[in-house]
Amino acid sequence: MEFTTGGRLEVAITPADVGKRVSVRRLTRPGESTERFTDTVGVLTSWDDGVLSITRRTGEEVRIMASSLVAGKVVPTRRPTTAPDGASRPLRMAPARRRGPATSVRELTEVAARGWPAVETERLGEWTLRASAGFSRRANSALPVGDPGAPLDAALDRVRDWYAARGLPPYVVVSTGAAGSDEVLAAELERRGWTAEGHAVVRVGALAPLADTDADTGRVRLSREPDDGWTALYHRSAEAPPEAVKVLAGGPSVWFATVPGEGGPAAIGRVVIDGRWAGFAALEVAPAHRRQGLATLVMAALAQRALEEGASAAYLQVETDNDAARALYDGLGFTDHHHYHYRRAPQDGPR
Repeated sequence: MEFTTGGRLEVAITPADVGKRVSVRRLTRPGESTERFTDTVGVLTSWDDGVLSITRRTGEEVRIMASSLVAGKVVPTRRPTTAPDGASRPLRMAPARRRGPATSVRELTEVAARGWPAVETERLGEWTLRASAGFSRRANSALPVGDPGAPLDAALDRVRDWYAARGLPPYVVVSTGAAGSDEVLAAELERRGWTAEGHAVVRVGALAPLADTDADTGRVRLSREPDDGWTALYHRSAEAPPEAVKVLAGGPSVWFATVPGEGGPAAIGRVVIDGRWAGFAALEVAPAHRRQGLATLVMAALAQRALEEGASAAYLQVETDNDAARALYDGLGFTDHHHYHYRRAPQDGPR
């Protein structure tokens, strides 16, 4: 990580850089014979009373004394491209490094919301309040895409009241770790006592390689709705209210995959197709059938159907501590796009 200018360490950030992605180096053990340094990269979400708050891509907030800084700079996330006429002005911005299909946080967030639709929704400015009788935090959380149309405290009061009226805990989902994500909002919620839960990552990849397999995808049965066997293997089946099927079967074009087995499905999965995107979810393999390549087989069959419907890119969401799933998706060519987590309102205290 390069901090020097002309061979000197330099703190080249100020409170005016709040909201920008920065990289800083701080002294962690001053006065010792060997000084220790720690580097932090993330969005500068505040700089008050000599203390910086930096939110990392995972949503973790790091507080740093300004007096401990030895170096710091703004990190450019994108580089300008030259105008077609050769002028130096940047007409658009392009990624410095492309990983997976090119997309923005907002596009993926909106596609994923359509692919896992809530039973009940209501607009709060550009935010969306979503409820589905408690089935999954994704379908029971406020989605902050844009301006809520009111000061933040007033908007959060409305969020709390709306979910309280439905007997549900108030959640706001926030994205982190990419240009256009919600680090500043995450920091504001942190200051108001909204606790972080359910850390996950959105991953993207090319669709065609998923479908390219020598395995017999004819073993996989596809249907438009989940049957009793599919639902029984799904890990959320024990908590699923009647509204769960509406969420699972909702979306522009949804397909459910089942690999039949002795006494029930050996593996299941789900894909929702929305324009160029195919969103994968609910990939499960029965314990007795694991390590037989069935997860890859299900993904291939669903990918083939998505290609037939005109999709070209894939996305999925996986919890950050699910190492087995992350390893599987690594092998299938998925890369991290951005992180997200949920912020839950404090149960007591000032609103």
